[in-house]
Amino acid sequence: MSDADRTLPIYDAQASAYAARNAELYELPQAQSFVAALPKQAHILDLGCGPGQYASWFAAQGFRVEAWDGSSEMLTLAAQHGGVTTRLARFEELSEVAAFDGIWANFSLLHAERSDLPDLLARIHRALTPSGVFHIAMKLGTGAGPDKIGRYYTYYGEAELEDLLSAAGFKIMEKHLFDGVGLDGTAGHYITLLCHG
Repeated sequence: MSDADRTLPIYDAQASAYAARNAELYELPQAQSFVAALPKQAHILDLGCGPGQYASWFAAQGFRVEAWDGSSEMLTLAAQHGGVTTRLARFEELSEVAAFDGIWANFSLLHAERSDLPDLLARIHRALTPSGVFHIAMKLGTGAGPDKIGRYYTYYGEAELEDLLSAAGFKIMEKHLFDGVGLDGTAGHYITLLCHG
């Protein structure tokens, strides 16, 4: 069983608690910067959408939104939001070319294996239109492993993540560093980056 296979059932079991805890849009300033860089009526992919709180907000701003997640229970919650098209899918299923004006991966790609991230970033870059924008949020740190409730995380250094984005063809437009507490109650250091191709 892969680390992703161990993580998805935890999100299935914790979907309602996660949705309640994240009802507030903690990264709303980053979401506002993201949409400000998009054309009107842009096509957005929320990759690893969870319960769909950001997908719903994007749809309310008038954007066409697809919300993908590997957790069926999270996707059930996301599907309850109006104006959002949902799909049960894993990161590696992204094969579209120039299909999205914006891709939002808010604390989702941190569940991917370190060895998989270069390919996933390349897939995201290919899936964006030439003027597309990409938001990524990750936990900072070193190594990889489960948190207190068993979810698998891969941690990155700030420079390491920036190098991976650059290698995939992205240019960083904005960066934010902050601290917070996760679903498992553990404090952590976080980074969000807004990029274009």
